[in-house]
Amino acid sequence: MADKLNKQTHEPDLALHVEDLTVSYASKPVLWDIDLNIPPGVLAAIVGPNGAGKSTLIKTVLGLIKPTAGHVYIHGKSYKQQMSQVAYVPQRNSVDWDFPTTSLDIVTMGLYGKLGWLKRPGKKEKKQAMHALEQVAMESFAHRQISQLSGGQQQRVFLARALVQEANIYFMDEPMAGVDATTERAIINILKELRSQGKTLIIVHHDLQTVQNYFDWMVLLNVRILAQGPVKDVYTAENLAAAYGNQFALLNNMQISKETNGSNHENL
Repeated sequence: MADKLNKQTHEPDLALHVEDLTVSYASKPVLWDIDLNIPPGVLAAIVGPNGAGKSTLIKTVLGLIKPTAGHVYIHGKSYKQQMSQVAYVPQRNSVDWDFPTTSLDIVTMGLYGKLGWLKRPGKKEKKQAMHALEQVAMESFAHRQISQLSGGQQQRVFLARALVQEANIYFMDEPMAGVDATTERAIINILKELRSQGKTLIIVHHDLQTVQNYFDWMVLLNVRILAQGPVKDVYTAENLAAAYGNQFALLNNMQISKETNGSNHENL
């Protein structure tokens, strides 16, 4: 019966469709009764306070965390059926950067899903990996050990690993956290280019000040989905106050202060 359900198609016109999803740690809900619909071809931000369950949501969609209840569908099918269409960029602090490998090797690993683990990458795969590094302006660091890269450079390498997979839907967990302004601009330009190609990008994002400039779709999360839809509809004082509570007044005051002083966007 379970296999039959897994083969059914649910909302195939949606890039991501989540039904009644609950995730608990030690009987404490981290995500509660999540219903989520993200259309194809959008650059979507998952936004919410610390501890809201943003990373947990992404990991559960990708099968890295087992839900207590609920279902996840990517273009109408299970993640297992759609793995070849999906690329993932994890949080930088979740990666062992002391592992002895080069930037080129890391990017080439993104092709193993198509190659299979028993087949070694050849000239064609190395060329594809180099092209992906060129897209993120990291080709001159191809043979550099990843431990010798800066935080922003490491993030670009992992973005290149996702690009080389030529996926239709990309999940990224705070790809712009802790990077310099130049790297942030480079990353968002790449994401917008992917969107222009019809790709769907679902990004865990922490900086409220850049949401309106960077994204066209927004999911506001704090254990539950509080709002979802086009940024212009979701990004309201009422919704943000509901998500962030007392933190919102502080964030709002910081924003007003920066606008008054003519400051550039900074990470909160």
